[in-house]
Amino acid sequence: MGVGGFAIGTTEFVTMGLLPEIADGVGVDIPTAGHIVSAYALGVVVGAPTLAVLGARLPRKGLLVALMTLFAVAHVALMFMHTYGGVMALRFVCGLPHGAFFGIASLVAASLVAPQRRTQAVANVLLGLTVSNIVGVPVATMLGQRFGWQAAYVVTGVIGVLCVLAMLAWVPVQRASTDGSVLREFSALRRPQVWLALGIGTVGFGGMFSTYSYISPTMQTLGGWSAAAIPFILSLYGTGSTVGALLAGRVASRGVLRGIFVLLGAIAVALALFGPAAHSKPLGLVMTFVIGALPSMLVPMLQTRLMDVAHEGQSLAAALNHSTLNLANALGAWLGSLVLAAGLGYEWPSRIGVVLALLGMGVAAWSAALGRRQTATAH
Repeated sequence: MGVGGFAIGTTEFVTMGLLPEIADGVGVDIPTAGHIVSAYALGVVVGAPTLAVLGARLPRKGLLVALMTLFAVAHVALMFMHTYGGVMALRFVCGLPHGAFFGIASLVAASLVAPQRRTQAVANVLLGLTVSNIVGVPVATMLGQRFGWQAAYVVTGVIGVLCVLAMLAWVPVQRASTDGSVLREFSALRRPQVWLALGIGTVGFGGMFSTYSYISPTMQTLGGWSAAAIPFILSLYGTGSTVGALLAGRVASRGVLRGIFVLLGAIAVALALFGPAAHSKPLGLVMTFVIGALPSMLVPMLQTRLMDVAHEGQSLAAALNHSTLNLANALGAWLGSLVLAAGLGYEWPSRIGVVLALLGMGVAAWSAALGRRQTATAH
């Protein structure tokens, strides 16, 4: 399942590095080609809840295989697509399995281990996503530049096929839920704690995206790095993300919601320091690693929190986590663009991130207070 995460992470971020080649290949300008990124994100937002709910009564292993098969076929089909509209449509299809795959894979991973190791099991599935930023995205970008932009997607599709074969061989069969249904899955949305957990992800995680979306011009403008150094800096960020995913289980062992609150506070501090640190090359590299590590600890903990509070609607809630992260991506990047357009400078996107992280802490505190009140009422 981690191999599937690697494939999904590669396709999600490789488009940014190949926009000039894609624009030239389909005959549009680069800003217009940027809508292809939005098409994939829209596919994630639409596909995550839809496919998770429709597959509620299906065996989870079979559903995972079907989702990754759709992912692989859509990517290989891009080899034969040369029009802008066709590429937009296929990239939307490519995004459909993203959130549902991660959501269902997280549930399967958590079911295979002892309760106290659930967060680490979820993190191991998401580990493929972080490793893709170190290996998958740079390699796929290189192949796309050398052999044509379609090559990057075809290779990603081949990785998806490998994931299907690996899951068929090693993921144990899990029976379909006998009481699963569309209405049962949607019942999770009646729970305030589910909405609060989704709110933590949307607002709190948006702080990371407000910074990461502009890390290339930030490091070049504030730190004096050349464009040639940016792939190394991005790989360092990916390395931090991988380390953070490996540590998520240890942080969660002290309590999932407590860990979320502490991590959001740490993210707020790190983002506050990032702007001033970026003026120094050594400190800028250190803080790049840190802002990669801290949010990647947060994602599996948010996933576990949703699984805890959704009760009978776990498939939908787990998948919605990735829809909210894509909304966080859009929110953070948009707010960062506003301060840059206002001429405030590249220190400001990370300052916006501080505000978002603090707001996320507020939502987490609200969730904790509601939980205590519900426990007291039950007693």
